[in-house]
Amino acid sequence: MIVEVDSLQAEGLEVFASLTEAQLRNRLEPGKGVFIAESPKVIKVALEAGYEPLAILCERRHVEGDAAELIAMCGDGVPVYVGERELLAGLTGYVLTRGVLCAMRRPAVRTVASVVEGASRVAVIDGVVDTTNIGAIFRSAAALGVDAVVLTPTSCDPLNRRAVRVSMGSVFLVPWAFLPAGETASSLRQYGFKTVAMALRNDSVSLDDPLLAAEPRLAIVLGTEGDGLADDVIAGADYTVKIPMSHGVDSLNVAAASAVAFWELAKRRSRLS
Repeated sequence: MIVEVDSLQAEGLEVFASLTEAQLRNRLEPGKGVFIAESPKVIKVALEAGYEPLAILCERRHVEGDAAELIAMCGDGVPVYVGERELLAGLTGYVLTRGVLCAMRRPAVRTVASVVEGASRVAVIDGVVDTTNIGAIFRSAAALGVDAVVLTPTSCDPLNRRAVRVSMGSVFLVPWAFLPAGETASSLRQYGFKTVAMALRNDSVSLDDPLLAAEPRLAIVLGTEGDGLADDVIAGADYTVKIPMSHGVDSLNVAAASAVAFWELAKRRSRLS
């Protein structure tokens, strides 16, 4: 259903313009909020993964171009708000990536137990708040054989618009859940995981230590962009692991470090293609 937009105050556009990320997340009852997916490729990944579309916003020229397949996938019941590039940029506050946004229903909240069931390698994101880093970690997790992602409540929402875009839709491909308040990475031991704290410490073992590869279930714990993991999180881990460095470099960005760690520690590494 095509709806022409000629005003920033047009009814139905609130989800794309006036609501903050927090308001989108809690717009409906818990577990049934809204998020925004950006760019045709990312939106297609979400639709193919079974996410429910609520509305599309796109530049008029994309109705029969980049957005055509998405509109067909959504069906006639989903409104498609159409306008000129400049008008829509004024509405959203930014130029639309390849001219298309899609408001989608948030999935039901999943438990940690449900996402780690059957997993051999899990990433634990502890207190990472940068949306770009969250998206990059998810993209690496999907590409490099990590089975699930668990986040502490102090971490950024994976369905933040920018995190979704940076992940190139990988947040729709890897199951994830938030730890309950008060729980830390060490709680994954109840599911049979040994925890690996990624930290530069004197008692760290090297990332390529054979002991790590031999573990049937590993939870790889990644810390904040600035301070890294808290001392109590490191103390509670089964292993403290460092990535060997050269040229006096002391550390990597958390997103880069995650890719290196996932590649080395993914149980299914030999089967990646």
